[in-house]
Formats: sequence, C-alpha cells, structure tokens
Amino acid sequence: MENQKTETWIEKAKPFIAVLSLQLGYAVMDVLSKAALNKGMSNYVFVVYRHAVAFIVITPFALYFEKKVRPKMTISIFIKIMALSLLEPVIDQNLYFLGMKYTTATFAAAMSNMLPAITFILATILRLEKIKIKCIRSQAKILGTIATVAGAMTMTLVKGPILLEAFGSNSHTHQTVAITSQHTIAGGVLITIGCICWACFFNLQAITLQTYPATLSLSSWICLMGTVEGAAVASVMEWGHPSVWSIKWDMRLFSTVYTGIFCSGLAYYLQGVVMKTKGPVFVTTFSPFCMVIVAILGYFLLAEQMFLGRVIGAFIICLGLYLVIWGKNKDYDTSSSQIIEEPVESPKQTGSENCTHEVIIIH
Repeated sequence: MENQKTETWIEKAKPFIAVLSLQLGYAVMDVLSKAALNKGMSNYVFVVYRHAVAFIVITPFALYFEKKVRPKMTISIFIKIMALSLLEPVIDQNLYFLGMKYTTATFAAAMSNMLPAITFILATILRLEKIKIKCIRSQAKILGTIATVAGAMTMTLVKGPILLEAFGSNSHTHQTVAITSQHTIAGGVLITIGCICWACFFNLQAITLQTYPATLSLSSWICLMGTVEGAAVASVMEWGHPSVWSIKWDMRLFSTVYTGIFCSGLAYYLQGVVMKTKGPVFVTTFSPFCMVIVAILGYFLLAEQMFLGRVIGAFIICLGLYLVIWGKNKDYDTSSSQIIEEPVESPKQTGSENCTHEVIIIH
C-alpha cells in the first residue's frame, strides 16, 4: 500500500519537477546568454548555433526511442512544424535576446512573466477557452491578466531609486545603468512581442502533439527547421559581417552549448511531455521562479542593480500571475486529458453561485 502511495505521489510530482527544472535551466540561460551577448556575440548567430547543437544532440535519441511510434509526416504536420520553428526559435528568441541586450537579464526574465497571461488571452480569442463574467474564477483570470500587463508596464516605465548597488566592478555597473536608462522601453517592447510569439508556440505545440505525439521527434524537427530559418535571418541581418560567425573557446561557446542542450532540445521535449497531460498554460505558470533565480544570479554574476520600480512591477506581475493560476486550477483534470465540462446554468439557476461556463482543453 505504501509503495502504491509513493508511486502515485511520484507520478503527480513529475510534471511539477519537470517545469521547475525548466525554469532553473532558463534562469541559468538568461545569465549565460547575457554574458555572451556582452562579449559581442550576435544574437542572430547565437540562435542558429544554439539550435544546431540541440538538433545534433537530440536527433539520435529521437531516431532510437521513437522509431516504432513516430507517425507519418504529412503536409499539414510539416506546415505546423515550420510555423513552430519560426515562432519560438527564430522570432521569439531573437527578439528576447535583442531586448536583453538593451536591458538586463533580470529585466528580461521578469518581463517574460507575462507569458501565462498572454497564453490565456490567445486561448480566449481562439475560443479554446470560454469566459463567464459572473463566475469568480473567470473574474480572477481577467483581473490577473490585467495585473500582469500592468506590472510589466511598471517594470518598463518606472525605475525608481536603487535598492541594491551592483555587486562587482564600478565600470561594469556604470555600463549597465547606461544601457538600462537608454533602451528600457525598446527592450520591453521587443520582449513583449517575443512573449506573444512564445505563447503562440505553446498553443500550437499542444495542437501539433495531437496528430504528431512523438515528442522527441517533434523537438528534433523544430530544432532543425529553427536552425535553417534562423540561418536565413542571420545571413540577412549580419550581411557583410562574416566575423560574427566565428566562435572561440570562451563564454560564447559554453553558453551556446548549454542553451542548445538544456533550453532548446531538452526543454521542447519536457514541455511537450507535460502538455500532453496538463495543457500549455500549466507549463507557463512557474515563470516567476525563473525571475527570482535570475535576479539573484544577475546581481552576483553580472553586477546588475536592483531598482524599486522593478521590484514593484515584478511583485504585481507575480500577483496577477497567481490570480490567473487560481482561476484556472479546476480547468485541468490531474488524472486524464479529457475535455472537462463544468455545470452549465439553466434559466432557473440565474442566481446560483456555480460557474456557468464550459472549459475546453486542448492537449
């Protein structure tokens, strides 16, 4: 009996362990990527090399473990893969790293906390999720979404006094402050657009997994097409600068290998596995942990300052985020991936306290 309970607890904990591991990996990625970009590495080239590494590492596992379960490739699936590789590996990551160049790693991680709310908004627009205004959980979703956007605007527009001086050399500190003061708004806009593309990627990945459930193979295809499409974009953006493609045995190489293995190949696979049972929104609900880790690492390793406006904005983002989570905590059935239907109100139950909406979940 105890063994069965232990196995059940482990099975329930696996999705949480997976997404927490993803956030830890993303936090380290933000710090390493910022260090590589500070050394002059092109964000366009960085994205290409990153997904090339991911493809080389993950493809052998996909060929071996999924040779019997891999479905036949169709034109429809291939078009979805092309769109997936364009949304996240190319558009989102280039805009995200470009925005990080203009700001800081902590700022970029905090802005990405809008992702769950944007995912929710897109699902509502696409009629994947219905809202009932009189339901308290639907109200929490709406209020949380507004609070998340308000928090992101606060982080973008309000700096305020310095709470903690930078931990490091004074020269590096002055450079960080200059970048932050001149390009904060531009960086915030770029990261926001990237988050919208990232949210589209999560929803489309969940839909694609319905007809192409081979998670490793799908991740491999995304990395391959992301490399090809990213190389085309990098060739145009870095035209006339062939030296940007050179890479040495330094932080740039280490950052490329790390992000390729853990934050592209492994991340696409883990989030795909979790999506099959929990849905795309669940995967995005733990992003505040990434912000906290990045803030700590960025303070000690990148000599980034902490401003009051950033802290207030981050707090508002987290508050809005967890309002969205609370509003959605009954949308997913923890034991199955079937469609969940909540009681629909009849004309005689107008004053009832029960929610009167139907939630459709796509896995």
